[in-house]
Amino acid sequence: MTALHTLPIPRIPATATTHEHAWLIESRHPTSEGTVLYVRCAECATRRVDLQPHPHTPPGALSAELAPLTQSARRAS
Repeated sequence: MTALHTLPIPRIPATATTHEHAWLIESRHPTSEGTVLYVRCAECATRRVDLQPHPHTPPGALSAELAPLTQSARRAS
């Protein structure tokens, strides 16, 4: 096959806001499974729910990362 008969390879653009999240704890609540942490990224305001099963272990994500609502999304809801 020649290049005329093939499709181009799609290029996925890198997002301009790629960064390592710096999670800040907004609140914490003890449960029977451990401590549930509601966290927010200090830079982009993305939120997530974490679970810390034991005080001596690092927390793990329970939820997906949720980006903050945009103004247009707030008006639609």
